[in-house]
Amino acid sequence: MSIVPLRVGLFGGGVVGGGVYELIQKYTQNGRLKALGSSVEIVKICVRSLDKPRDFQINNGTTTIVTDYNEILQDPSINCVIELMGGTTNAKDVVFKAIQANKHVVTANKALIANYLPELEAELAAHPTVKFSYEAAVCGGIPVIHTLQTDFVADNITKIMGIMNGTTNFMLSKMEDEGADYGIVLAEAQRLGFAEADPTADVEGHDVQAKIALLTKLAFGTTVSVATIPTTGISKLSKIDFEYAKSLKSTIKLLGTANLNTDGSLAVFVSPTVVPLTNPLSGAKGPGNMVLVNSENMNSSTFAGPGAGRFPTANSVVNDLIRLSQGKTLTPFPLQHEMTINNDYAARFYVRITCSDGLGIIRSVGETAEQNGISIHAVLQNPIDDPSNVDFVVTTDCVKLSQVQSFAQTISTLPFAKQIPLFMPIL
Repeated sequence: MSIVPLRVGLFGGGVVGGGVYELIQKYTQNGRLKALGSSVEIVKICVRSLDKPRDFQINNGTTTIVTDYNEILQDPSINCVIELMGGTTNAKDVVFKAIQANKHVVTANKALIANYLPELEAELAAHPTVKFSYEAAVCGGIPVIHTLQTDFVADNITKIMGIMNGTTNFMLSKMEDEGADYGIVLAEAQRLGFAEADPTADVEGHDVQAKIALLTKLAFGTTVSVATIPTTGISKLSKIDFEYAKSLKSTIKLLGTANLNTDGSLAVFVSPTVVPLTNPLSGAKGPGNMVLVNSENMNSSTFAGPGAGRFPTANSVVNDLIRLSQGKTLTPFPLQHEMTINNDYAARFYVRITCSDGLGIIRSVGETAEQNGISIHAVLQNPIDDPSNVDFVVTTDCVKLSQVQSFAQTISTLPFAKQIPLFMPIL
């Protein structure tokens, strides 16, 4: 195919934007872009402030720094826009106006795509010459999006799940390896720059919520409203959970999951999950990401690597640009298939009950389980150090999420309970 010369307007000159610019400059100078049959030139970068110092060197002979969006959006010589601003307000205006101006778009904005997927698809359908790429939107440098667009077309995916947030995986790894509690590892993650001053999007699972919505669309062809995805973060986990997980020869990971139910419906959810040490997901440490894909023909496929960072994420953006210039851009959402969503999935569950010690507690828990149709698989209890504050764990046989929710809610009303029990699925 003939080369599509790209004259690019970049929105966002931060960590990833700087990495993208550096890679394009490097590959232009060393001839790599030409050797690959591509032509990419970043001619304008839109930033909030011209006075803010940049951590990358700008070639003033070829690149102009601007603060007005229209300097890029209304420039007829620019045929491609990179959106690395983040958020779903100004970034949405930029992306949609770029498409309406028949400019190709490359973005890393998972929240924007996930929350406005139907409108985005409609806009792209109305502008069929526009190419839209978003490899960096999920799992940073891991090419999971491109793989789902190309390498499973002859297969039927039955489940996709993974560790999709480096901040929470870093924190959970620390809790497991050092026996530290949640507050301590959060403070360390913030000090090291892994977690924001307001860590809500990461620790409460909202970041993974958007990412699993996108992977669900790619794997199953179904658009899932982000707001309908049941999402539980890691803020209620304690080091005691890792002690009990260890006794189960397991660890705990925050997973985004899209899974076919036995009736053919689809369950999509985000939750901390007890992961056996025999499962590949248990080995993902620090800020790394990992995605597992189960399918009829391939059985199980694993994709692992850096989930964030300047150059891993920039690498995905630059890959999109090179494919676009080569004329090899893929259909962004190749599979279209409406499925019934039923998030009342079935699994074995881990339930941690915090209580004051006393007689008849296990009997009451067993009776409550029976009332909710739950078969208890095991009861785990460490030696009691403080009778006023006891944590013990019940694991269940395979039951529905709704049954465990009702079980936990009922337990919380009993005299011995100190809070609503924490529960999570067991792989």
